[in-house]
Amino acid sequence: MNTTNQMIRTAFAGLITVGLVTASGQALAAKGDNEKCSGIVKAGKNDCGTSKTACAGTIKNDRDTEAWIYVPKGTCERIAGGEVVADKGDKK
Repeated sequence: MNTTNQMIRTAFAGLITVGLVTASGQALAAKGDNEKCSGIVKAGKNDCGTSKTACAGTIKNDRDTEAWIYVPKGTCERIAGGEVVADKGDKK
């Protein structure tokens, strides 16, 4: 196996690893005592798509009212501009 081929395989394996770690981190953040908090997200740091974008991490403006991130329960209401986003199954 030549050096170039080995470097390409190593880089590809690294990308797959980073993707898996990122996906599992978001899944863990979604569980437990967390809630969705909108209106506090920095540009490019949202956890999910909105009506303006289809993917996480793609919001272009800071503090967009549609963009949300997971935070520990009770934290969102303590942040200026933060608003708890009710899940479809919630009766809030």
